[in-house]
Amino acid sequence: MTTPADPHQLDRLRRLLTEALPGNRFLARKLAGVRPDDLRTYADLARLPFTTKPELAADQHDHPPYGTAHTFPLDRYTRLHQTSGTSTGRPLRWLDTPESWEAVLHCWTISFPFMGLSPRDRVFFPFSFGPFIGFWSAFEAAARFGALVLPGGGMTSTARLRFLVEHEATVVFATPTYALHLAEVAVKEGIDLAASPVRMLVVAGEPGGTIPATRRRIEQVWGARVFDHYGMTEIGPVAVEAEDTPGEMLLLESEYLCEVLAPNGPDPVPPGEFGELVVTSLARAASPLVRYRTGDLVRLAQTSAQAGRPVPPEPSVPPVAQASRPVQRPWRRLAGGVLGRADDMIHVRGNNLYPGAIEAIVRRFPEVAEYRIHVDRSGPLADLRLEVEPAAGCDGPGLAERVSRAVRDELLFRVEVAAADTGTLPRFEMKAKRLVRHG
Repeated sequence: MTTPADPHQLDRLRRLLTEALPGNRFLARKLAGVRPDDLRTYADLARLPFTTKPELAADQHDHPPYGTAHTFPLDRYTRLHQTSGTSTGRPLRWLDTPESWEAVLHCWTISFPFMGLSPRDRVFFPFSFGPFIGFWSAFEAAARFGALVLPGGGMTSTARLRFLVEHEATVVFATPTYALHLAEVAVKEGIDLAASPVRMLVVAGEPGGTIPATRRRIEQVWGARVFDHYGMTEIGPVAVEAEDTPGEMLLLESEYLCEVLAPNGPDPVPPGEFGELVVTSLARAASPLVRYRTGDLVRLAQTSAQAGRPVPPEPSVPPVAQASRPVQRPWRRLAGGVLGRADDMIHVRGNNLYPGAIEAIVRRFPEVAEYRIHVDRSGPLADLRLEVEPAAGCDGPGLAERVSRAVRDELLFRVEVAAADTGTLPRFEMKAKRLVRHG
C-alpha cells in the first residue's frame, strides 16, 4: 500500500474514532467489531469498510433530515451545509459543531501560504452565498487569516466586475466556468481584466483548473495565475495547488489519510497510475468519514513534495489542529489534479471518455463562449452530440466544423457538433452542468 510518511496519522485516526464511537450511529454500524486500538499499521486500514455517497444518501433518506452520521446530539451543531446534489437528485446535508467547523477553516489556513495568498490581499467572492460549503469556509478563513474579504452576493455579473475593480481586489475565488463567464461579460462592458489588480484566481467546484486549455484561457483573459483547489462538503478542503508545483495539487495529509485505489476496487495503485481517491477524516470529529470513496479519479505524482513552508499562527485553531502543522513533512501530490469522476464516464460506440477530454479540446478555441454535451441512450447504441455557442460576431457553422475536426483528430471518432445561437446556452455561477443525458 502506498502511504504517506506521517507517523501521526494513525494516532490521530485512533483518537478520532475513540471520540466518535459509539455516539456516531452510522460509524458504529459500519465499524462493528473493529476497535480503534486495532489500527496499528497502515495495513490495518483494510479492516475498515469503505463509505460511499449512496450510503450517506440512503441514511439521510431513512433517518431524515440529517441521517445518523453525526457524533453528538443535534443541539451541539451550529452549521448546516449541503451538496449540489447526488445521483438521486437529493442533496446531502452536512452538520458541523463549532469545533469541526474550525477544522475545516484550518485546512484553508494551511492552504493559503502554499498559494502565495497573504494578509495584504483583498479577496473577492463573487457568489450569492447559500448552503453550499466551499466558499463559505474560504471566506471565513480568509478573514481570520487577515485578508480583506469582499463579498459579492446579490449582484449581477456586471456589478460584480465593477465592484472588483473599485475595491482593487487582488484575489478572486470562483468556479472555472464563472471565471470565464466574468471575462465574457467584461469584454461586453469594456472592462480590461488583465489591467486590474487581480493577480491570482483560486478555482474550485469542478474540473478546469488543471485542464491546460481551460487554465490557459482563464490566465490569458485575467492576466493572473490560476490555482486549483479540491474539496467536498462532506469531507472538507482536501488538496491545493502550490506556487512551485503548477498543475499538481498537494494533499493536505496532516488532516486526511488518503489512498488511491483501483476504481470500484480495493487494491492500491502505484504513483503515476489512474485510480480513485479514497479519503479518511483525521479531524472534523463531529461528522467524520472513514475510507470515503470520493468517485474522483486521480494520479499520484511520481515524487513527493516537501511541505515545509511555515503556516502563520492562528490562536483560534484547536490544539489538535495546531499539532498537525505541516513543518518539513512530505506530502504527496496529485499530478494534473482531479482528472474526472468515475460516474461521469461516457460510453459512446465502443469509446470511453470523460467530459474533461471534451473540455480540453473545446477550450482551445477562444471563439467558443460556452458549450454543452448531449448523450442520447434512447437507441441500441449511445450517441454523443456537442453544442458550441460562438462568441458574438463569429461564424457558428465554421466554428462547429473546426471543433468537430479537432475532436475527431484527438479522440479518433466522429462527434456531431452543432452551433447554438449566441447567448442561448446557460451560464453558471456555481458548478456547471454541461452534460445532458437523454433516454
